[in-house]
Amino acid sequence: MRREELADLNAFVTVAEERSFTRAAAQLGTSQSALSYTVRRLETRLGVRLLARTTRSVAPTEAGARLLRTLGPALDQIGSELASLSELRDKPAGTIRITTGEHAAEAILSPALTRLLPQYPDIKVEISVEYGLTDIVAEGYAAGVRLGEHVAKDMIAVRIGPDLRMAVVGAPSYFARRPRPKQPQDLTAQDCIRLRLPTHGGLYAWEFEKRGRELKVRVEGQVVFNNIALQLNAAVGGLGLAYLPEERVQPYLSDGRLIRVLDDWCARYSGYHLYYPSRRQQTPAFALLVDALRYRG
Repeated sequence: MRREELADLNAFVTVAEERSFTRAAAQLGTSQSALSYTVRRLETRLGVRLLARTTRSVAPTEAGARLLRTLGPALDQIGSELASLSELRDKPAGTIRITTGEHAAEAILSPALTRLLPQYPDIKVEISVEYGLTDIVAEGYAAGVRLGEHVAKDMIAVRIGPDLRMAVVGAPSYFARRPRPKQPQDLTAQDCIRLRLPTHGGLYAWEFEKRGRELKVRVEGQVVFNNIALQLNAAVGGLGLAYLPEERVQPYLSDGRLIRVLDDWCARYSGYHLYYPSRRQQTPAFALLVDALRYRG
């Protein structure tokens, strides 16, 4: 059904219920002549007369009464749904879908939701952990979380975390049998725990920088994972060196379960950002979530 057809049906129902073109025109905010033309156009399209008109009154014909019985409840339901949407505009409620990587979900989103959601029981959040650069509009997400350098220029980006730094780590048991690397090139002779990311077309190359010099090293090793937790467990178990977020491995460095190498080659880079389309109409629920995630460090 075209939009103008729905408008014509609504015009007919209003006239039929009011039994007056004058009162119906006032209710719809239009002129009597325009309303009369709309109803005649509808009757012509349907091929039946819907309203019996006299100089004193307007009443539905048999066909009009039948159509009114069907349309009245349907238009009332549409009106109720539109009113419900208006409530969502003013009330923090509804479901927010977010795509993110594993580390951001664990380190940033989860703590923020733990603080926010108990205060707003009508807000629901769905987190989808993915490593690919998802098209959030096409996939129906309200927003995505990625590193600042990976956010498209046509998106609004809100910083939600500090700058990040990676760490190359290994267990004492690993270094008991292998020498510690002194520079990134030495990693090619080490057993490394590799990560497979769809956005990098396969196995991730470890990235380093020192005094403006950037290096990418394609490491080798016996095991490949596609998430951080498994990489970390493998490193603690002595299977090889891992390249992981500094914040994630800090407790293991503190208690000696892991040892860090190549520290001077691991530079800081832009942290996580929440991004969403610039044309997006923010709901109160989404605005609350953005404010709860916003980095204020």
